[in-house]
Amino acid sequence: MLKNLKFKRISIKRSSLKTFGFFLLFSSFIWFSVQISKEYTQIIDIPVSYVNIPLDKSISKERPENLKLRIQDKGFAIWYYQIFRPEVELDLGKASTQNGALVYNFEANRESLEDQVNIDFERARFIKDNLFIDFQPKKEKKVKLNPRINLSYAVGYSASEKVKLSPDSIKVSGPEGIIDTLQSLNTVYLKINNIKSNVSGSVKVDTSNLGMLSFYTTEVAYSQEVEKFTEGSVTVPVEIKNLPENTNISIFPKEVLVYFQVNLRQYEMVEAENFRVVCDFNDIDEGDDFIIASIVKSPSFVRNLRLNERKIQFVIKR
Repeated sequence: MLKNLKFKRISIKRSSLKTFGFFLLFSSFIWFSVQISKEYTQIIDIPVSYVNIPLDKSISKERPENLKLRIQDKGFAIWYYQIFRPEVELDLGKASTQNGALVYNFEANRESLEDQVNIDFERARFIKDNLFIDFQPKKEKKVKLNPRINLSYAVGYSASEKVKLSPDSIKVSGPEGIIDTLQSLNTVYLKINNIKSNVSGSVKVDTSNLGMLSFYTTEVAYSQEVEKFTEGSVTVPVEIKNLPENTNISIFPKEVLVYFQVNLRQYEMVEAENFRVVCDFNDIDEGDDFIIASIVKSPSFVRNLRLNERKIQFVIKR
């Protein structure tokens, strides 16, 4: 009987403790609900980041990372901002310039700020009307672009002109010491194989290891006209230059074949008179019995020139 009585007492105590705990939690919840439903005025910090920084300006590293906002709202709203701390993006492209600083006016950008943090500006105000961000001007320069584009043509196809970039130079800004030494920029490497028609597209500018610079353009267009090419040949007489007076020389052969590649559209325009093959008498050393021939003149639209014979045998008659 004593054991049963003791068990009942313990059971009653545990039951009372649960009941007490429930009412304590319930009353705490009611108290908390009442408190957060009241209106408060509180100053809170809003984290900020900066976008659209003018490319010709370098803003100070000691710029504000938080903005103070005085808010009058329900306790729940204030608690939300203090816990989750929504971030605000400040568009410095909309800032004005004043005495070496960018000036961002909150009232002028009120709509953008309201959308970002869902704050009613009738009940909230930034402590300051303007945000001042010091900057240093950057030096600007237009820099030429070099295409790193490797084009490999199918058999019988080629191009008369090099790859074109549009634009072929871009504007860059940055510290004066770097800008003054920057002569040119490259595109990223691009390779295209088995080309049979005109090529075009876009390619990125290689900005690696240039993090201190700002680029007004980071992508350009490229193009090249590709044509069907054929091979031809013409017979051209060999000339001797720098021949001393009263010196006769006999050469063999007196004519050579010049092989070339040309696009089909211009094939009929190629004539032997458009070429000159020359040997320089001054290149002859004692004991030599031949001289090297070189092509010194050719049409601008032909390519891959070669001779069927470069070693020209000679005999000097004095």
